[in-house]
Amino acid sequence: MESSKQLAQRFRELFLNGKWIANTNYQELLSNVTRQQAIQKISSLNTIAILTFHINYYVEGVLQVLEGGSLDIKDKYSFDAPEIKSEDDWNTLKLQLFANTEAFATHIESMTKNQLESTFVDEKYGSYRRNIEGLIEHSYYHFGQLSLIKKMVNNN
Repeated sequence: MESSKQLAQRFRELFLNGKWIANTNYQELLSNVTRQQAIQKISSLNTIAILTFHINYYVEGVLQVLEGGSLDIKDKYSFDAPEIKSEDDWNTLKLQLFANTEAFATHIESMTKNQLESTFVDEKYGSYRRNIEGLIEHSYYHFGQLSLIKKMVNNN
């Protein structure tokens, strides 16, 4: 079983500075995406901006719990992204994601084995470890979507 430091490293590799299996990460993938590309609709797929909001929504919601707060996120709101009206709006969303993921990784790193295995908010949600690993897996899934949508946007 992964230690908190290994789990935090895996989280950072996916979002910030790693070269995991895909040889890239969220920060690198999104770094050169413009606002226009981020909001470009391809068929019925979500946009890059909406998926970025979606992932940040969950990171921010679980981070709030890691910081001692309550679990306030609801799945039904996870795609309710605000309109990205300017390049600044888009850059702000990306910066929020990266700041939240670094803070999240820092919290993971400091957790003891007992904390990782303790109940996350309510027994029905399982342990902290289960929720952190679930968030990582959920983020891998959307990373694949983002990669493909970015290629489609760039080919248009």
